[in-house]
Amino acid sequence: MTAEAQLFELVLLAPEERVEALSDALEALEALSVSVEDADAQTPHEQALFGEPDMPAPKPGWQRSRVVALFAHDTEAREASTLLSLQPFFEGCEVLGVQAVASQDWVRLTQSQFHPVQITPSFWIVPSWHEPPAGASTVIRLDPGLAFGTGTHPTTRMCLRWTAQRLLQGQRVLDYGCGSGILAVGAAKFGATDVMAVDIDPAAVEATHINAANNHVVLQAGLPDVVHGEFDVVLANILATPLKVLAPLLCERVRPGGQLVLAGILSRQAEELQQAYAPWLALAVTDEEDGWILMTAMRA
Repeated sequence: MTAEAQLFELVLLAPEERVEALSDALEALEALSVSVEDADAQTPHEQALFGEPDMPAPKPGWQRSRVVALFAHDTEAREASTLLSLQPFFEGCEVLGVQAVASQDWVRLTQSQFHPVQITPSFWIVPSWHEPPAGASTVIRLDPGLAFGTGTHPTTRMCLRWTAQRLLQGQRVLDYGCGSGILAVGAAKFGATDVMAVDIDPAAVEATHINAANNHVVLQAGLPDVVHGEFDVVLANILATPLKVLAPLLCERVRPGGQLVLAGILSRQAEELQQAYAPWLALAVTDEEDGWILMTAMRA
């Protein structure tokens, strides 16, 4: 597709209970992408809608959702509009219009949604199309991709903040459930010399290799069966339920004097994580942001 080529977006207004059916129908009609946003954004009626990391949002849409479907051709977008309008599930929905979007403008629009993320005053996560902010002495270059972890979620920021505040020079670090590899890359940036990143998703392993290369750091990445030995630091930013299941495995990877760092945990889940890890390590809450907590422990 050339820079001058155009895409076409069909814009719909839908109540919350219609969003899922509309999205499924648009995908069946071969929309190139479907996005959902709060139709009341930037107004007093705006709603917060967040899910846990790597999990779907608790609701498919907002009370009034703006559903945008991208098509390769104008005729496809208009045919989709006509077909949807005839469906019983379209009741309460509204077609706001079909408009052309230059492909290069669509890329620019997507990129505009991702900005540099501050971890500490001197440590930033910066997409490739942005210049690092003034005063950013440590930078991770990271673009949105298939794997979870761009630095925008509180759990990722807390893990990176913890890493930035430690002396990791010469230490061995494990990033378990690495996603994009952002925590492993961060550990390498702050001096860890033997970094291993693992994930059950091959796409995450691939993303980690790419992000490591883009950031000029050396690390190992693979599936969990490549993990061997003990580590000075074990990082796991997953979710509370898998973290409980993984308790014995993660704890046995922490060397004496080493530290375990867990994230992906809601504040209300602190006690159940402490109980799950009590046979091996004593977890404590060491950071909190937007209802999420960071829990750490040191092995005696």
